[in-house]
Amino acid sequence: MAYLDLTGDVVALTRTICDIPSVSGDEKQLADAVEEALRGFGHLEVLRDGDAVVARTALARPTRVVLAGHLDTVPIADNLPVIEDGDVLRGRGTVDMKAGVAVMLHLAATLTAPRYDVTYVFYDHEEVAAKLNGLGRLVRNHPAWLAGDFAILGEPSDGTVEGGCQGTMRVKITVPGVAAHAARSWRGSNAIHSAGAVLDVLRAYQPRQPVVDGLQYREGLNAVKIEGGIAGNVIPDLCTVFVNYRFAPDRDVAAAEAHLREVFAGFELEVTDSAPGARPGLDRPAAKEFVDLVGRAPQAKLGWTDVSRFAGLGIPAVNYGPGDPLLAHTDGEFVPVPEIRTALHNLTTWLS
Repeated sequence: MAYLDLTGDVVALTRTICDIPSVSGDEKQLADAVEEALRGFGHLEVLRDGDAVVARTALARPTRVVLAGHLDTVPIADNLPVIEDGDVLRGRGTVDMKAGVAVMLHLAATLTAPRYDVTYVFYDHEEVAAKLNGLGRLVRNHPAWLAGDFAILGEPSDGTVEGGCQGTMRVKITVPGVAAHAARSWRGSNAIHSAGAVLDVLRAYQPRQPVVDGLQYREGLNAVKIEGGIAGNVIPDLCTVFVNYRFAPDRDVAAAEAHLREVFAGFELEVTDSAPGARPGLDRPAAKEFVDLVGRAPQAKLGWTDVSRFAGLGIPAVNYGPGDPLLAHTDGEFVPVPEIRTALHNLTTWLS
């Protein structure tokens, strides 16, 4: 089993956990190492479900905060082991999100008496289908393990607090036609041509940019795939346009669906997938203190993250971690070493 030194240098710890491959579905080796390391500290209660590991203090503080991060990565692309290149670490997982995980592991080991009770959550299967998500499994199986008043998800945020997240909804819009031989097209009705009306709606759509709890979100409505036609000499009798809607957290899933049905009135629309957003939650005292300490204006999270799962439990949550989120999943992902140390400093100061 790999040995993790949780009390040593956080940059070295980042390199170590990055060099333990943990592509989604293959997290066991890293989860075992994390569990073994955390069990060495008497101030923590350590729990496990599958390849998700939870460690928490029990100091009877009036406030409990949750720090969470996923252990898995997208597939390796000849970018391990990690290379230290000047002031950056290059390699799979450095940005998304093992630098953030290393910071949390170091905090778990070294902060024996934080001013808040703290629950640390390290989970599996974040990078794949939502039904496999380890945090979602903990929500279903052990919601009490996740209880808290405020949560921070260590996703890369360039060191800026990103409040809440957008919701997402996927729909398919089916446009009918009438099949015919392409040489006698007038005998049919071309469903692909008729689908142009759906694209006209999308081209004309003006996305909202609402301010929610002081943060400005920007919505998006886009076609992401089109299917239609069965052969090169047949007028298609069916065309399906797949659309993704990213909506601000002042709308719930039902309101998002109602909006799409209004936008695409007259078309056959089916919701295939959805996930609610999360409001920023920056009004909580612990959140305000952390934002003030970071010293940067918070931003809205333009995208969906697992903060939504905490919001579903009634726990306001933000995203905060080292690394540029635009580098996540790229073959050349890297994290600046100073950002790792700054994240550790800010979280240590906040919790001490």
